[in-house]
Amino acid sequence: MRKILVIDDEKPTLSMFRLFLNAYGFTVFTAENGEEGLEVFRKEEPSVVITDIKMPGMDGLEVLKRIKAINPMAEVIIITGHGDLDLAIRALNMDATDFINKPIQKASLDQALRRAEERLAMAESDEKEISWSQENGMACIDIRGNVNAASEALLVETYEQISAQNIPRILLRFNENASINGAGIAVLIQLLTESKQRNQAVILTGLAENFRKVFEMVGVTKLARIVQDEADARAVLDAVQT
Repeated sequence: MRKILVIDDEKPTLSMFRLFLNAYGFTVFTAENGEEGLEVFRKEEPSVVITDIKMPGMDGLEVLKRIKAINPMAEVIIITGHGDLDLAIRALNMDATDFINKPIQKASLDQALRRAEERLAMAESDEKEISWSQENGMACIDIRGNVNAASEALLVETYEQISAQNIPRILLRFNENASINGAGIAVLIQLLTESKQRNQAVILTGLAENFRKVFEMVGVTKLARIVQDEADARAVLDAVQT
């Protein structure tokens, strides 16, 4: 049974989380502020932490920073206000693995927890986060787990292999449970810029809705299209003249 820690200064929110997460089978710990949360984290070593970003005293970004210093592999999900994409991006730049908005919807919490479980399971296995194959003159890159500084070299190496074979069309398939942090977004923008300079057609597909919004905000969509349905993405790439 996985341990999960929720840090939020609003008691009703903690009660709601305790109710849901107990029902999901987690061993739940709660804290009403950042300092208390760090104490619980050091003692109980939960694999997943959910923390509000705006709290009196130590805010969620500082909590995130200190938790990652203790355990870089911890899944840290940030709770932001509705529309606070700037804060979400700041959190991703500090290695948060996911974010959800307030008011918290059950469906969003379900999805975030499922993504965290999938990423933890993948991190505990020997499976690579990034792999690729070639189909009819098209490179298909599959991205799962966490795209971060640790997997940056693998993504760059994959892109170099594809470019060395002069493959003109690339389908970047994100698993719906994939997460990408600030370092991963930076290297992705670099690679997409290089693709544009080489006239390679690139389409991203399969992204979770919250990461799709982040990609739009940071300018990824100026470099490559995002098409949610893979069949539609393939149809667009098939129509590209090579």
